[in-house]
Amino acid sequence: MKPESKFWQQVKKNTPKISWTRLESWASFGVPDLLGYHESCGFFMVELKVSTGNKIRLSPHQIMFHTIHSKRNFILVKEASSRSTILYESSAIRELQHSLRDAKIAAKDDWSAIQAKLLGN
Repeated sequence: MKPESKFWQQVKKNTPKISWTRLESWASFGVPDLLGYHESCGFFMVELKVSTGNKIRLSPHQIMFHTIHSKRNFILVKEASSRSTILYESSAIRELQHSLRDAKIAAKDDWSAIQAKLLGN
């Protein structure tokens, strides 16, 4: 199983309050991997990334999507080296292009906090 597929399984398991739909990225370039829904906040989207270093790979389409749609959309990163799970808001997309360390973290290594942030709490 690919690292991103394993990460997706972790997300589903650790965010039980959220109804998830995994989107096919080939259908529309730049659209995030996951569509989440909860009755308290409605829909939101999450891009999943597995990082092997201090950066993540972002296509120009992904950068444009997160730049234009910066409200209620997120990037969730699994750092392979430290095994940390870090949530960023879409507004951090420019910083994430250069370094994970430069971007403002919304939640880290706490699935309850990650789920709460995704739900707008």
